[in-house]
Amino acid sequence: MIRSLLIALGALAALAAPAEATRVKDLGAFQGVRPNQLIGYGIVVGLAGTGDDNLEYATQGMNGIASRFGLTLPPGVNPALKNAAAVMITAELPAFARPGQRLDITVSAMGRARSLRGGTLILSPLRGADGQIYAMAQGNLAVGGLGVSAQDGSQVSVNVPSSGRIPSGATVERAVETGFATAPTLTFNLAESDFTTAQRIADAINRNLGQPLAHAVDGVSIAIEAPQGAEVRSMLMSRIENVEVQPADAPARVIVNARTGTVVINGAVRISPAAVSHGRLTVSVEENPTVIQPAPMSRGQTAIEPNSTIEVAEHRAPMFELAPGASLAEIVRAVNAIGAAPSDLVAILEALKQAGALRAELVIL
Repeated sequence: MIRSLLIALGALAALAAPAEATRVKDLGAFQGVRPNQLIGYGIVVGLAGTGDDNLEYATQGMNGIASRFGLTLPPGVNPALKNAAAVMITAELPAFARPGQRLDITVSAMGRARSLRGGTLILSPLRGADGQIYAMAQGNLAVGGLGVSAQDGSQVSVNVPSSGRIPSGATVERAVETGFATAPTLTFNLAESDFTTAQRIADAINRNLGQPLAHAVDGVSIAIEAPQGAEVRSMLMSRIENVEVQPADAPARVIVNARTGTVVINGAVRISPAAVSHGRLTVSVEENPTVIQPAPMSRGQTAIEPNSTIEVAEHRAPMFELAPGASLAEIVRAVNAIGAAPSDLVAILEALKQAGALRAELVIL
């Protein structure tokens, strides 16, 4: 009886889903289902004289490659590697990647190489954070940048010629076990912590499944009881990802980027009753030095006499009042009415926060 009632409530909830509802998959991800970063070191050859030349670790890398084929350079001989460059290789190993799958890789010069255009990456291993080899990389680089230099030292560069990509340039050699098929429970982690949203997701999952299998562990994690086995859990995860839920409203927050002067205020920000007056003080210093010439036959020297003019101007703006619980639109209209610049707006918001009238978190980037 209770199970039938839960199923009926789930059906009614699905029919009455609000227009603002968001899929669970857009609010976070399942624990363990994530990509892994790979990194490697390699040598790019075939460059048109734009390589590392006599860079020591590039020479060591070439000696290592030559030794694979039984080639040994005489002691004390270092090749001039103008057509080769030492590079770092980066890639991202997706979750559930299997041996034989292909990965896109990025290749970046780490020495004096001016350009990697036309180069070929020699077979290089890619390792994970645990030091194990998970992929092998090799291929011809696609470089979007271009660099040209003349004999007089002048140079022209377009984009970055010392970095390039190799589409499908690496082959997966080892899979990463996610453990999702054997873990005691499935855990869904929110991208942003919110207790209300976590509880709403748990309730929505329970309504959709018709059983109380999900519960919010904290403001980020929702634990879901699930049977063992990859196939059945894959079906369950697919169903959960498409459950729609209405996330909680974001907390009142004002974001200020001090470097660019950008100010972003979300719609939840409210202002307590306050009166604001903001004036700008402008100080200008003008230098008009005067050249003084000596009298004829006086054996004097030409001198420069400083002549400075300092002006101080204060731009007065009328005081404006913010009503109780002023909304975002009212705040914008009041600030625009006095013609405040972004830097002035930052000063006003900081003062309102100090006065206890700004009901929001002020974040300075």
